[in-house]
Amino acid sequence: MSNSVLPANLPVSVGVLGGGRMGAGIAHAFLINGAHVLVVERDEESAEAARERVESAAAKSIERGAVDGNLDEMVSRLAVSVDYDDFKDRELVLEAVPEDWDLKVASLRGIEERLGADAYLASNTSSLSVNGLARELERPQNFLGLHFFNPVPASTLIEVVLGEQTSETLAASARGWVEALGKTAVVVNDAPGFASSRLGVAIALEAMRMVEEGVASAEDIDNAMVLGYKHPTGPLRTTDIVGLDVRLGIAEYLASTLGERFAPPQILRDKVARGELGRKTGKGFFDWTA
Repeated sequence: MSNSVLPANLPVSVGVLGGGRMGAGIAHAFLINGAHVLVVERDEESAEAARERVESAAAKSIERGAVDGNLDEMVSRLAVSVDYDDFKDRELVLEAVPEDWDLKVASLRGIEERLGADAYLASNTSSLSVNGLARELERPQNFLGLHFFNPVPASTLIEVVLGEQTSETLAASARGWVEALGKTAVVVNDAPGFASSRLGVAIALEAMRMVEEGVASAEDIDNAMVLGYKHPTGPLRTTDIVGLDVRLGIAEYLASTLGERFAPPQILRDKVARGELGRKTGKGFFDWTA
């Protein structure tokens, strides 16, 4: 599509809190589809790094022919900041900070108090309770989960997580946003791990236990799922891409809410303790240094 025409059901002005891999990917998705996007980070250095990530992703999208448009025009609709107050005129703000409950709550409250009464707020949480987060807010009817998948540009899925108080208007709007971004919505009611994380983590944890028990190598376990079940990526390579620290946090939360079947295996705890976090550190279940 051309970036000069904004899809009718996409917000004109979008904010993203957090400009890391996920936040930058979310910003990129809205930017290439015509929105004006603001990314807020904790300091100037992080904000400029976020700008570079989003601009680089936009340039690659144009180079690949995945999107029509002029890069200069596109990046002219991108802004970065270190000030929550700059969210005040946004129609939609998405929170994309790490999976830490206290950090999520503080971030969402900080955003909400700056937004207009009719603006919408979403969390990119992959496992934390949307209902629980909503209870910490003044306008829970204007809040829901929008779980994007890594890497955002290549993923065609967004999990729309509805809280008990999410308004029907927001639920319908969210489906429209996902469609406007060229992705497919899976709509779930709030539950620990939603649908995607719950299933994905369950498979990944069992794969880790198999490595731990010497059943097979990480490569052969992944190949079994890729070749036998047509998964595009095996559960252990996916864990490396997501981050072993992220998977550990989700598993611990699911174990606390759903029981011992989600208890993290020792091999995962050991790798995280050694700093083997996957692709971002060069080593996880696979070697990424090459």
